[in-house]
Amino acid sequence: MSEEKTRLGRDVYIALAAVGWADGKLDPDEADAIVRAAVDEGLELADIAEIEEATKNPVDIGSVDQRLSKEDRLYVYGIAAWIAKLDGVVTDGETGALQKLAAALKIPERPREIVMQIVTNVAAASGDDRPARYDLPELRRVIGQRLKAAQAQRDEA
Repeated sequence: MSEEKTRLGRDVYIALAAVGWADGKLDPDEADAIVRAAVDEGLELADIAEIEEATKNPVDIGSVDQRLSKEDRLYVYGIAAWIAKLDGVVTDGETGALQKLAAALKIPERPREIVMQIVTNVAAASGDDRPARYDLPELRRVIGQRLKAAQAQRDEA
């Protein structure tokens, strides 16, 4: 039985851009990663244009759609964590932006730690952290798998 994925909206990608801007600059690889993720999600051209604009000029995290599933919220946080790591250094500003995003997405600390490990593992399996090589669908798949496994353990208890 295949569960349909929630479509992530424009606000999610603008929040990701805000995480990227948290260190005062958004590297081209970070901007490409955000836009690529939005394109992969199948967003409308007008939304993608707004997201591209958010990658050119600093934005604030703002609000994120609270109707996202737990899997989608963890996936968004995972993309943000990966974007923060892309330039090799996670600054205090980026750490603060990730915390703000986690609060907006209502993600506790332990799941954030697990997602950070998944982000690292997917990068290793992809063979490259760069946007053209990083496997975003695999990131989403592994997060979904881990959630299902955790739910199965809770159901058995």
